[in-house]
Amino acid sequence: MKRRVFLSALGSSVAAVAGTSLPQSVLAAGSKEPIKLGLLFSQSGTMANNESLLKDISLMTIDQINARGGVLGRKVEGVVVDPGSDWPMYAQLSKRLILSDKVAAIFGCWTSVSRKSVLPVVEAQDSLLFYPLHFEGEEQSKNVVYLNSPPSSSVLPAVEYLMSPSGGGAKRFYMIGSDYVWPRTINKILKGYWKTKGIPESAWREHYVPFGQSNFQTIVREIKEFAAQPGGQAIVVMTVVGDSIPALFKEAINQGIRATDIPILGLDVVDSDLQGLDTKPLVGHLSCWDYFQNVNTPLNTKLKSDWKSYVETNKLKHRPDMVIDPMVSTYLGLNLWAMAVEKAKSTKTAAVRKALAGLTIEDPAGYVDKMDMSNQYLWRGDMIGSINANQGFDILWKSKDVVKPIPFSPFVKA
Repeated sequence: MKRRVFLSALGSSVAAVAGTSLPQSVLAAGSKEPIKLGLLFSQSGTMANNESLLKDISLMTIDQINARGGVLGRKVEGVVVDPGSDWPMYAQLSKRLILSDKVAAIFGCWTSVSRKSVLPVVEAQDSLLFYPLHFEGEEQSKNVVYLNSPPSSSVLPAVEYLMSPSGGGAKRFYMIGSDYVWPRTINKILKGYWKTKGIPESAWREHYVPFGQSNFQTIVREIKEFAAQPGGQAIVVMTVVGDSIPALFKEAINQGIRATDIPILGLDVVDSDLQGLDTKPLVGHLSCWDYFQNVNTPLNTKLKSDWKSYVETNKLKHRPDMVIDPMVSTYLGLNLWAMAVEKAKSTKTAAVRKALAGLTIEDPAGYVDKMDMSNQYLWRGDMIGSINANQGFDILWKSKDVVKPIPFSPFVKA
């Protein structure tokens, strides 16, 4: 813990850290100085509830890597910064991490707008960003390692399920999202997909809200009015993020929306968003990820036990019995980075990038994931989860094996 460096979003300690920053030669194998990794996750603002989990699972995983002897015989050190859920700050702090702290790679971001803010920085400096969220795709950068699934292997299977007879035969769709690139691109893909199925534009409606929106009374009333119209079963495709997720669910409960009447597919909903909610009225609403914590595998049992011990030992504010998908993605990413560095015998970006191609790793979800040979997307399995009465998810469906990621959707042009 004493070797970790904390930089506030205001940068109050950046000058001191920069004054003792390591030379570029430290990144070569052979030095006994610690290898620094940037941890770019918000601990304040609208994204703090979830991103703080990723910061702490990163520190836990780094401790585990060090307990195994570190990497190339050197300790690994997490440099923690707080962008404060402020998108330009992600870019500013990523540049400081690379230039002042000389980090070997950055692990960070939740929203696509934060990733898009960091992207030109890591490309200009030829660094690596390990990104742990499923997202809209339509991107392929040699400076980003995509640890989660694009829509082809996450969103579309869930929507197809809801459109099937066993999923309720959805024919009409209300899209409600936060107003930024991920929801708008996801919905663009969905509209293209629905057009290929012969579904008319009159069968869907779109609505976007600002980040942090908390009042959903009017919108939920509109959802109910939309669902009451003729034309077949209506569902909600929800892409709001952060604090807006529990706010929308609370209003859905208040207005009596149930999964048996109007199913909600919450594409960014994880267990931590359900904390403090009475989830009995939410039972049956869905989400789709590459991991849900009640999957029964030996590695998942160990990961959950390790997390519980870490939370309790360090007296963290998190629930010790809760692990969410992006935490697992972060855990996988750190271990993949360590494997690639050992394989390359270097922490330099070009060498790590080359070493990552084709690497495989056991996933707590029960799959053997593999890095694509050409595009730095990680092949993952896919799951659909149903909210249960205990502020979590039951696994409704899971893919038989890992799924080839398709970075660019054919339905965007459709």
